[in-house]
Amino acid sequence: MAGSVMGEIFKISTWGESHGHGIGVVVDGCPAGIALSEADIQPFLDRRSPGQTRYSTPRKESDEVKLLSGIFEGRTTGTPISMMVENTSQKSKDYSDIAQYYRPGHADYTFDAKYGFRDYRGGGRSSGRETTGRVAAGAVAAKILGELGIRVRAYTKQIGPFVCRAEHTSWEEVEKSPLRMPDREQSEEAEKYLEQKMKEMDSAGGIIECVVSGMPAGIGEPVFGKLDAALAGGIFSIGAVKGVEIGAGFAVAGKNGSSNNDEFYMDADGRIKKATNFAGGILGGISDGDDIIIRAAFKPTPSIFRQQKTVNRQGEEVSIQIRGRHDPVIVPRAVVVVEAMTALILVDRLFVGMTSRMDRIRDFYSNI
Repeated sequence: MAGSVMGEIFKISTWGESHGHGIGVVVDGCPAGIALSEADIQPFLDRRSPGQTRYSTPRKESDEVKLLSGIFEGRTTGTPISMMVENTSQKSKDYSDIAQYYRPGHADYTFDAKYGFRDYRGGGRSSGRETTGRVAAGAVAAKILGELGIRVRAYTKQIGPFVCRAEHTSWEEVEKSPLRMPDREQSEEAEKYLEQKMKEMDSAGGIIECVVSGMPAGIGEPVFGKLDAALAGGIFSIGAVKGVEIGAGFAVAGKNGSSNNDEFYMDADGRIKKATNFAGGILGGISDGDDIIIRAAFKPTPSIFRQQKTVNRQGEEVSIQIRGRHDPVIVPRAVVVVEAMTALILVDRLFVGMTSRMDRIRDFYSNI
């Protein structure tokens, strides 16, 4: 299967299926000398793991990470870092019925169309469980960004019709909310909304917003390697994402140049700054030094317990009712996935950007 490797210099290769022996990732291109242990990775995986609240699948997985290579005496060696998480709570029998039909909203049909064969147990590689490897790799990327003073944070901005209000948003509230919404009042309303959807055997979608602070200006390529294009591609690779915005996003279509342009000024320290940030921290595909703002729209969980119409592999129209353990909303557990993918893209683009200027290459090698 092609398409499981990402990155130009800082590369990751994810592997494993939802109901196989385990899920994992190989990280290549990580510099030597970074302090790294399972304790650095586990908190990220804990935020993604199932069974944390009644709004996530009841599948119980400890998601305990094992560092298999690339570490010696607590530091990265510069060689590939391999990490694995064992699957311990598979119930493949819950999926035996779907071997012969295509679930609405899932990749069952497209996998069959592409390969003529598919792992029907929980969706195989198309399962949300595949993101476990990405999150583990993203924890490594976050360590690298931390060394550079760059921070990536995401939160649930919207679930169904309930949107966090800017004036009521607090980073401290994110992990206090079972939905990872920083607006407590909107979180409580969204919880009531989800309770109703669960009674109706239905699901909900939402939006995650990610904020990158401390990103230097000058990262990204001006044509095919635009930073916003790379970020959008990385975020779109998350299975349930159906839309990505940078900065003002689709709202720019209703604006004028006079209201959308971010005017520049010099701050007290003699640095170039922007008075507003409709560009979302990226101009011409290159970071401008301001916060990078990304929003990702997640579709409702396609596995719902209502009766639905579909087609089987024999081309017959049938009615089905999906069984198994599924999230009524994907968004809260996907917050850390968005952070991870953003961190991975940024590290790779930062490493590529090191070759942009001869004076900086000269400075680096003159100190060896």
